Amino acid sequence: MRAIIATGLAALLVTGCGGPDAEGTIETEEGDFDYSIDASGGNSEFSGQTSDGRDVSVQSGTNVEADLPEGYSLYPGANVVTASNVAVGDGSGSVVIMTTPDSPEDVAEYYRAQAEAAGISIAMENTGPDSKMLAGEGEGGKSFTLTASKGDNGTTAQLMVGADFAEE
Repeated sequence: MRAIIATGLAALLVTGCGGPDAEGTIETEEGDFDYSIDASGGNSEFSGQTSDGRDVSVQSGTNVEADLPEGYSLYPGANVVTASNVAVGDGSGSVVIMTTPDSPEDVAEYYRAQAEAAGISIAMENTGPDSKMLAGEGEGGKSFTLTASKGDNGTTAQLMVGADFAEE
């Protein structure tokens, strides 16, 4: 399943980085996936079907509104740089890159509380001099990953959350 999501996001990133509008098909072991890029709008779409018949769609771009699972919200006052929404069968999730003047620790604690309230067990935590990373999973295919790093212009955070990605 992660291979499907990674393939879709990689295709969108490679073809959508300032390039022209495009359409095409990517063939994988999981199935064939169609994609379309609207460079003028800053957004990309990717769709297809897995080998077991589940529909897959990814929307990504600077003008995509994050469709976060229930219980999650954008960090207060953060500037969303880009968002990607993924749907596979009954599962859905989002990848959001955002910036904030707050510390990586503050961002991590905000999302730790949301993840734990959503039934996520934090299984991995890593703290660096200017970064914080959390990851965990919960029942029903729930997943959560946060990476927050301090830079010259504040903290950049990447949030990945999803639900119902369990294989059918």
